[in-house]
Amino acid sequence: MKLLRAIAPLPILAALCACHAVVLSPAGDIAARQRNLLVEASLLMLIVIIPVMALTVLFAWRYRQSNSAARYEPDWEHSMPIELIVWAAPLLIIICLGALTWVGTHLLDPYRPLDRTGPGLEAQYPGKPLQVDVVALDWKWLFIYPQYGIATVNELAAPVGRPIDFHITASSVMNSFYIPALAGQIYAMPGMETPLHAVANRAGRYEGISANYSGAGFSGMHFAFLAMMPGEFNGWLAAVRAGGGALSRDRYRALARPSENVPVQQYAAVDPGLYRSILELCVEPGRSCRSGMIAAAQPYEPRAGN
Repeated sequence: MKLLRAIAPLPILAALCACHAVVLSPAGDIAARQRNLLVEASLLMLIVIIPVMALTVLFAWRYRQSNSAARYEPDWEHSMPIELIVWAAPLLIIICLGALTWVGTHLLDPYRPLDRTGPGLEAQYPGKPLQVDVVALDWKWLFIYPQYGIATVNELAAPVGRPIDFHITASSVMNSFYIPALAGQIYAMPGMETPLHAVANRAGRYEGISANYSGAGFSGMHFAFLAMMPGEFNGWLAAVRAGGGALSRDRYRALARPSENVPVQQYAAVDPGLYRSILELCVEPGRSCRSGMIAAAQPYEPRAGN
């Protein structure tokens, strides 16, 4: 029986060994700074939690029934030093947590352009950031590279050390774009655009997921993020241009239909105005774009003198 109790936790430990703690070992500077914020906040809270847990065990042992040497003071009711410690320590920790969270929230705002590309790399990247237009479809991810005129489905690639400017929207329902190794999650909503700034600091293949339930095919709505060295990225671009077709509006409308567990697809050319039409909800023929409808709805204001 003792042996059985000793080995009972082993299956749980074996399962934990298979976990990949990518959030605590990220490949991007933004995700690393978010990790650091999480660790610092946890350590601050442990300043209170660890003493409380230790004192709970100490008091239970010291004042057990069989310990006749323990002081018995049934009329004791107040201690100013204890009151100061009990209230002052949590108050100071809350102040520190508030300051840490305030600064971290503003520095890691997804709308805020990158102020560095890595630890100690405060200078701006000499070239232009990589622009990627992201569209959450049912149930796959479309990535459009306007600088290179290509697009991919369920595969995203970027060179190491180069800032990435994501422009994120959705075709039908709200979703959430999340690459745990790169940066925090941000929502993708139809008719709206949300930005996200990030940079990869280590080459590798990482998983991207949808972090918001969006229907029957949600479980298969994941993609590969490929962080490559600049030369490898140029080779990847050449392969996409050589092997892909063209993503026209007709092809996009077919792609946007609900489908599950979609394999990687590559397009060597993209309709230049496709992403803007997706954002404006006017990809279908004969449908008015949202910006035009809003402008038409504005009341007419005659100029002075007319």
